[in-house]
Amino acid sequence: QLPTGLYKKVLVILHDSVLPYMNEPTLMMDFLTVAYGIGGAISLLALNGLFILIHQHNLEYPDFYKKLYSLLDPSIYHVKYRARFFHLTDLFLSSSHLPAYLVAAFIKRLARLALSAPPQALLMVIPFICNLFRRHPTCRVLLHRPGGPADMSEDPYIMEEEEPSKSRALESSLWEIQSLQNHYHPDVAKAAAVLNQSLSEVEDDISGLLELSAYELFDKEVKKKAVDVPLEFEQVRGLFGKKNDIFAEHFSLD
Repeated sequence: QLPTGLYKKVLVILHDSVLPYMNEPTLMMDFLTVAYGIGGAISLLALNGLFILIHQHNLEYPDFYKKLYSLLDPSIYHVKYRARFFHLTDLFLSSSHLPAYLVAAFIKRLARLALSAPPQALLMVIPFICNLFRRHPTCRVLLHRPGGPADMSEDPYIMEEEEPSKSRALESSLWEIQSLQNHYHPDVAKAAAVLNQSLSEVEDDISGLLELSAYELFDKEVKKKAVDVPLEFEQVRGLFGKKNDIFAEHFSLD
């Protein structure tokens, strides 16, 4: 067993500074699978190395998606390695051969966790969810199911279930995104409202949103040009209005 700090240092550089120079990268299978099972940031960092072994060296990991699903917790929108995690998750969920129940479980869990996510993370995850709908049209039943649950207790989705196939996500609806349409941040509300319309076939490019920070979001807002706000009443001309202005002209002190 390695100290947590050393685990992180190794896993950060393993995929691009170690594996490409090994004659037999498959020797790292046991190390990476054990690291992937530890949880938290170590599991997130192990994804890079595992992706290379799965994609290039035919590593078989039967419970890979189950473990990936379990990594989705409230901290995922706040961690330092958020951009890396969502970049790889986007790759893992890009195949059109994935079962609908699995993709629906990821969509539903991401949407549920989004209810407590910061605005900069929401501006990334909402287009992320839209892309999943574009790749897997069978999951759109989550958007178009009439008569959704009256409250959260009636939602058939089981958030605590670790097995995606038993989460009953396909029986649910995406009321979480509808809630985000009333978000206090106007950009988030606008992004969530896209799901009320027919989605285009072209996927959104989320590469520029993966590392969006609260500072960048705030800086963008303060740099916006001020516009005249339309008023519902006629602005007065002077202290006492138009009629009194004429009266003042006749009886001025001059």
